[in-house]
Amino acid sequence: MQNKWALILGASSGFGGASAVALAKAGYHIIGIHLDRQVTMPNVNQIIKKIEKTGHKAVFFNINAADQIKRNDILDELKERFSTKEHPHINVVIHSLAFGTLKPYITKDPNDRISQPQMAMTLDVMAHSLVYWVQGLVQRDLLAKGGRIFGLTSAGSHTVIPNYGAVSAAKASLESHIRQLAVELGSMKVTANAIMAGVTDTPALKKIPGSDKMLEAAKTKNPGGRLTTPEDVAEAIVLLCDERAQWISGNVIAVDGGEYSVNYIGDKVCKPIK
Repeated sequence: MQNKWALILGASSGFGGASAVALAKAGYHIIGIHLDRQVTMPNVNQIIKKIEKTGHKAVFFNINAADQIKRNDILDELKERFSTKEHPHINVVIHSLAFGTLKPYITKDPNDRISQPQMAMTLDVMAHSLVYWVQGLVQRDLLAKGGRIFGLTSAGSHTVIPNYGAVSAAKASLESHIRQLAVELGSMKVTANAIMAGVTDTPALKKIPGSDKMLEAAKTKNPGGRLTTPEDVAEAIVLLCDERAQWISGNVIAVDGGEYSVNYIGDKVCKPIK
């Protein structure tokens, strides 16, 4: 385990940050790609400290993960760094990038609706970038045989949420990319799965208009009586990294405590058993 590495796109908070810490505890060194201003860097530093406390390495890059030049620079640097026997391959890739435009499609005022550049940017960052990173890893022989690829999706991939249209399209696209990667990388024994978390109180969720109502509804209908946490998702990812999970691939896997099985959001659905 001492030479296993995980590459996490969006490693500074939410699901990416929690997965970085959980994988470090499970024996992985972490390469974190994130985009943060000075005001949020303390949170990044906290994650790095938690990783290093496990005795594993934390190599973080503060860049735009969707920038082609930056992406190639980082991949080239990793290729050079991994050229020795000490650093063989990337065993886990997690795509947890949450940066897109939250605007409606249709408004009378053109300034109030999503534009073509905003739509393209949202899908490029939140979906297509996974493909480009994996292409770069394979091209440089950095992706380990038997590796794991995860993309963080949401129920928004197949349901409508106000102002969420472009992100919804990105999530649906991400799930499609995951299926394609699962097939094309099957000969390398690499698995690819999309993880659909339950409603989770993350910085990304708070940017969605009406997120407070989403949190309240999710807590009401979840059979576990609470929201999903980033740590719930991180632990599920660690489980799926086990070699015994090598036949689970090309799926959308819900990590939600049964939340999406419940449609009714009136009074509390599941009362504690006495």
